Amino acid sequence: MKILVINSGSSSVKYQLFQMPEETVIARGLLEKIGEENSLFCQKSIKGEIELKNQIRNHEEGINFIISMLTDSRHGVISSVNEIEGIGHRVVHGGEEFNGSVRITGDVVRKIEAYSDLAPLHNPPNLMGIKATQKYIPGAIQAACFDTAFHQSIPQKAYLYAIPYSLYEQYHIRRYGFHGTSHRYVAMRCASIVREGIHALNMITCHLGNGCSIAAIEKGRSVDTSMGFTPLEGLIMGTRSGDIDPAVMFYLENKGYTCSGLNDLLNKKSGLVGISGVSNDMRNLFQEKENGNPRAALAIDMFCYRLRKYIGSYLAVLKQTDAIIFTGGIGENNAYIRRESLDGLEALGIVFDDARNQNIQRGRDSCISADSSRIKVFVIPTNEELGIAIDTYEIAQRSKQKE
Repeated sequence: MKILVINSGSSSVKYQLFQMPEETVIARGLLEKIGEENSLFCQKSIKGEIELKNQIRNHEEGINFIISMLTDSRHGVISSVNEIEGIGHRVVHGGEEFNGSVRITGDVVRKIEAYSDLAPLHNPPNLMGIKATQKYIPGAIQAACFDTAFHQSIPQKAYLYAIPYSLYEQYHIRRYGFHGTSHRYVAMRCASIVREGIHALNMITCHLGNGCSIAAIEKGRSVDTSMGFTPLEGLIMGTRSGDIDPAVMFYLENKGYTCSGLNDLLNKKSGLVGISGVSNDMRNLFQEKENGNPRAALAIDMFCYRLRKYIGSYLAVLKQTDAIIFTGGIGENNAYIRRESLDGLEALGIVFDDARNQNIQRGRDSCISADSSRIKVFVIPTNEELGIAIDTYEIAQRSKQKE
């Protein structure tokens, strides 16, 4: 069965076409700068690589263009859209309504629209991708896979904020958590590596990229996570502040900052770029550190300290932990960050092996703890698209059995 995975952003569409259940990627591509004069398109497939510039005015045109390239006589990999039996969509916010991936119906679309108020930059373009594929690939079974769904198992004592309960009842203000597809995927991979059922393991998963989050997973269920009502809370990130005393905002408001200005400050001008003053990219910060930039070194130290503090708190939440997992661009590729966040924690059951840490094979699952370590430490490359494809394949299979 061929499954198309769509990640529709505000001005871009990323996609992968899988052959399932073999989990083979037939084609992958990116269409970006939608709405601009020179939209950029690239696709890699068994037919090779192609890059094009074209004017794509909106997401509907973008989806139609992607389909035309997948079915193109020269560069395409399928002869007809009818070969695509399932389409999985990444949807950022499912609120409290969805605790797993679901087949898309009119009712599901309406609920995604309703939660756009909680994710105004993400849910609307996600919906554009859904509606466009419904139009151009009407025969496919469509599934919505939510970033928030995996964290719906978090207990009330962990997801509520200590503000008037009426604000939760009226406005649904609570911790939702994000990156759920990634946390769930690497947790399942870890269970496969250690040859245990996921419901037998307690894990701490660290998704570290330009956006960062950490999750405490107890017997396969998320019980706490660092991101909250929005993706702003928690760890220090590329441009986001992470945790901050909210009274700082009141103070800055008295100094003349506007609400929109503060939103921009915390989401786009803080984090690594705010501390260093030079970059939100960890690779650039290490280069700056080597060149003697003290603020770049400070940004790295602060990032590691905040991560280490969260790991410690989640060790306490879980009481007994079997594994710690690093994933995402930083988590998979930066040996220094991994070492600094865990080194010296032998008393807590973590015995780090720096030789293993330094010599992992890029793109491969790797164990970086010593054989004597009670808590195993892994580097596991995330694959959110494959996670979505697996869910969509299962939903499509069940739907076909009922028909």
